[in-house]
Amino acid sequence: MKHVALAAALTLSAPIVALADTPPDQLVVGLSMNNILTLDPAAISGREATGVIANLYDTLVELDPVDKTKVNPGLASAWTIADDGAVTFTLREGAKFTSGNPVTAEDVVWSIKRNISLGLVGAGVWSSFGYKANNIDQFLSADGDQITIRPAQPTDPQLTLAIFGKPDASAVIDKKTALSHETNGDQAAAWLKINAAGSGAFSLTRWSSNEMLILTRSDDYWGEKPQMKRVIYRHMPESQTKRLMLEKGDIDVAIGLSVPDIAALSKNPEVEVQRTPSSGFYFLAVSMKDERFKNPDVRLAIRYLIDYEGINKVIMPNYGTKRLRPVAEGVIGSLPDPDYKVDVAKAKELLARAGYPNGFSVRLLTLNEPPFADAATAIQATLAQAGIKAEIVQGAGDQIYGPMRERKFEMIVGRGGGGQEPHPHSNLRALVINPNNADDAKLSGIIGWRTSFYDEQLNDMSAKALVERDHDKQKAMYEDIQTRYEELVPALQPISAVIDSVVYRADVRGYQNHYGWTVRLRSVSKQR
Repeated sequence: MKHVALAAALTLSAPIVALADTPPDQLVVGLSMNNILTLDPAAISGREATGVIANLYDTLVELDPVDKTKVNPGLASAWTIADDGAVTFTLREGAKFTSGNPVTAEDVVWSIKRNISLGLVGAGVWSSFGYKANNIDQFLSADGDQITIRPAQPTDPQLTLAIFGKPDASAVIDKKTALSHETNGDQAAAWLKINAAGSGAFSLTRWSSNEMLILTRSDDYWGEKPQMKRVIYRHMPESQTKRLMLEKGDIDVAIGLSVPDIAALSKNPEVEVQRTPSSGFYFLAVSMKDERFKNPDVRLAIRYLIDYEGINKVIMPNYGTKRLRPVAEGVIGSLPDPDYKVDVAKAKELLARAGYPNGFSVRLLTLNEPPFADAATAIQATLAQAGIKAEIVQGAGDQIYGPMRERKFEMIVGRGGGGQEPHPHSNLRALVINPNNADDAKLSGIIGWRTSFYDEQLNDMSAKALVERDHDKQKAMYEDIQTRYEELVPALQPISAVIDSVVYRADVRGYQNHYGWTVRLRSVSKQR
């Protein structure tokens, strides 16, 4: 019934989409909107929200969707890197926000400072590079059409450059428009949660949470002119619904399909399947605030109770590929996977040594969509063999990731872990490095902090590896970091490196999935 009601709502709201044949100038995307909780760039997380934000807001540079080593101009037409690591950007001429206001260096600086001062998800990246609300004025400045950021701590300037291509950290907001909606000094946080003030290729027309989201082409866009008049995101949490709608032509693009549905659609000549290595990992994590999981023997027992091979063969195809290290394959110092296997007898021995001979009960959080729920069910089964009774709790994004961000969870199957830059530090700062393990640090953008995993030596090793300029030495240092991480039996165990699989109608042209989730739809067209 709810799909019929939704179709009726679409029909009544305007002639936006004609069922059974989407209009040639409109792109209709079916996806789960459970994790689209806000449109504020400083607060977004996850693939779905980032994909929307990337079309509403621009960044100074754009990370290339295919070549991970390439950085392309965005709102900045050029940039220079000084010997001391300072990066100076020059704004392009003529760029405007959808309000008509010109994009200025002041907007850029204000957007970054706002992000850091709010201390939400996007601030985690800045914090990991040493930028805080109480010091950012020392390092970030504007002069005419130029913006300069100096390093707050020793780092690789190429990584600093890459930050300015991440929408969650560096989306440029229209300061004048946003502050006109400020309430009680909130820097427009309440307004930007449900509205947009960007310079992107599209503007926000409508957002009905967990129903639909409509973007309209910005005809005065400074860059490549969008070919689609509208982009319509429709909430479709069930994979089978998306598959059927795609087959009938009711939607053009389907995101988040199940493995069986993708496999079936791969045989359909009327659709295309695009598989792209993405960023981050699927993982099982525990909270080390929990007394049970503070014990390394308990964490090691759990390591022996995950069927890595089975999960990756049966559940993860089209979602991920087996990866058990916290660093992506192919970057400097990346080690081969360890040979972890299910060993129930060893797990029972470790649990008994830790004081839990009969196991224990635990709440296992997971999103109520593939592949999370399926992976959680598989893990529940192997945990049970050693007496660990996992109660699976399914829900939408905020219900599941909210407790983790607040460090009020026990166990979770999740996804994340950096990797948008082709450098091991991108993964390490998300999963391994924890600058401050105190609750009041509120580093919710750092997954390592969320799990309460902290090791000062790993922090120090990572800091030294980041600035090492001798290639061979740096490689050895990153190998040592992964070895120590494994020996410590961390609170988070990677299971699979993320692969993004998107299925779309064969007449869709120019759709390019992005390993950093920033799918820009301005170049998409339809051949009809």
